[in-house]
Amino acid sequence: MSTKQNHRPQDITELMLLIFRLNGTLLERGDQLVAHLGINSARWQVLGAVGLAGAPQTAPQIAARMGISRQGAQKQLHKLVEEGYFEVQANPQHARSPLYRLSALGERTVAGTQHSQTQWTEQLARQLPDADFAAACHTLRQLLSTLDALSPPIGEEP
Repeated sequence: MSTKQNHRPQDITELMLLIFRLNGTLLERGDQLVAHLGINSARWQVLGAVGLAGAPQTAPQIAARMGISRQGAQKQLHKLVEEGYFEVQANPQHARSPLYRLSALGERTVAGTQHSQTQWTEQLARQLPDADFAAACHTLRQLLSTLDALSPPIGEEP
């Protein structure tokens, strides 16, 4: 069974460039959305990963959940621990990969981000047609799945 190619490479490139731009805009607007809580989007991602999981998480688990590098997650975790958002616990499964649990401050901050994010997404939802949103989510899931399955060409010259 052959698969029919329905997308020109230029269309995929345009989609990827839009995703990069969207990511930058989301991070910028996210910074604005949570600034009153004393955090930025990078910290929001790390706090949110543990908040969404509902249980202590390791740096690799946080990174995987949010699609960021382990090193990036670890950098934010160090700062967030120092500032009292997380407590570090021993991990019985892996001695060198501690668990990070939200402190009382972390829980309050996650609750604040959830409140702000809910208001923001309700506003966005009123602006986006349902059919377009469903199609966009479907396409992005397919793109992510395909990218996860493919290895990028390494060292190939044009």
